[in-house]
Amino acid sequence: ECVSGCVCPEGLFDDGRGGCVEEEDCPCVHNSDFYNHGHSITVDCNTCTCQKGIWSCTKNVCYGTCMIYGSGHYITFDGKFYDFDGSCEYVATQDYCGDKNSGGSFSIITENVPCGTTGVTCSKAIKMFLGVSNDIQKLQPRTAGLRQSFVYSYEYLTFYLIVKFIKSCGYFHFLFQGKVCGLCGNFDDKSNNDFTTRNGLLETNILTFGNSWKQSSMCPDVTEEIKPCDLKPHRKSWAEKECSLIRSEVFKVCHSKVCRGHYEACVHDACSCDSGGDCDCFCSAVAAYAQECTRAQACVFWRTPDICPIFCDYYN
Repeated sequence: ECVSGCVCPEGLFDDGRGGCVEEEDCPCVHNSDFYNHGHSITVDCNTCTCQKGIWSCTKNVCYGTCMIYGSGHYITFDGKFYDFDGSCEYVATQDYCGDKNSGGSFSIITENVPCGTTGVTCSKAIKMFLGVSNDIQKLQPRTAGLRQSFVYSYEYLTFYLIVKFIKSCGYFHFLFQGKVCGLCGNFDDKSNNDFTTRNGLLETNILTFGNSWKQSSMCPDVTEEIKPCDLKPHRKSWAEKECSLIRSEVFKVCHSKVCRGHYEACVHDACSCDSGGDCDCFCSAVAAYAQECTRAQACVFWRTPDICPIFCDYYN
């Protein structure tokens, strides 16, 4: 049966952009963008080169990043995005996992507290334990050794405290990839098994998963998902208007590179932040999205004197 349409002449190939090219000139596609043969891009810590329509990438082992930000938003090492509002101390990540609980070497705990009247929670403090009893409060602003196996350093960058841990025999990520557990997942490059409980069970319910990682049995379990915009409907239209910045032309270069629920998270935070500092919650949510854009090589200059200003940055 004949079907009406356009086809390329024999020996040529559709380039996806309305043209016909020879095989060696076939472009590659990444995040909806087209790249010509021979073009190279950076993906995480690897370099990928387009070769006749197929990406050829280096196979370096990359660092993993877990994010805990705003009103209970989590992005695991493997990129899974979810919300969990629990008021307690929880294991963010550690290597005390499975049958080797007694042989761990580090643990990172997030202390979550209520931040608003709707019931959402925010991370108030991060506690880091290396070896037996070393925590972040004891670190000095210099490089030091711990048990002759860890080396750490930290520095302040504007709003951020950057802490780096290195094993004497190699970098952290080589040793712990696929061997960690907690709210940040297991860092095995598979996001579908990130909701693994403290008992090692794969869970589909976020609340059950999150509750399993609380540090004290005295803390109440989270029993329902909190939707602050439903509880504070008068704030919803304002929140949607402010957070539309994320979907605007300002972040256009990033839209195809970061496909997570940052707009929804921003609206969620703007609705819930009703105890003063309304703009702080909005700015933190947008800043988290901007950070993800930067990691994806999509640098966006979004702050202005009218939007979350940091005047020294704007005028420098």
